[in-house]
Amino acid sequence: MINSLPNILTLSRIFAVPILVGLLWYPGWELGYGLAFGLYCLMGITDYFDGYLARAQGTVSKMGIFLDPIADKIMIAAVILMLVYTRDIAGWHIIAALVILLREIAVSGLREFLAELRVSLPVSRLAKWKTTVQMLALGFLLVDTATPAFIPSPLIGTIGLWLAAVLTLVTGFDYLRAGLRHMRAETATATPAAKVGAGAPGS
Repeated sequence: MINSLPNILTLSRIFAVPILVGLLWYPGWELGYGLAFGLYCLMGITDYFDGYLARAQGTVSKMGIFLDPIADKIMIAAVILMLVYTRDIAGWHIIAALVILLREIAVSGLREFLAELRVSLPVSRLAKWKTTVQMLALGFLLVDTATPAFIPSPLIGTIGLWLAAVLTLVTGFDYLRAGLRHMRAETATATPAAKVGAGAPGS
């Protein structure tokens, strides 16, 4: 199913990340940030349509479920790191960026652990809202002062970044709680078996 249109769109988003990072190295709006913002918007559009097409065509696959959150995390992490590098995210606002990045790493590790238990961790509705807020906030930070004066893009982007950080903590806690529940269930199942195995030689 990797050659289905939704999965191709998701893969294109992953492959576009190095291009996006490369564009953000160029100073100035016209050459670097302008093209980067256009590519970023295109990647956001594909993020919507890959899921929509998969559901509409009935082609939702395990590959797509696996790749889609990875594509989102790679894109968001790359943009955050570049905006910190260019000091569009600076000062205390770096804390919000760190919260987002550390949560993504922690949830990815949790998913990997649960995958060994053959337990899936579906994306919650609130987590989807979190991703949307993140993408909008980073978009405004990319635009920076290139918008008309009556649109305070840096302020909107900064507020959105902190809101995304709060949603990140909430959803991260929800995922951690669900993961711990599965871990306790696995431990409770394994412990009696271990006791039986330990007592078997003496029986």
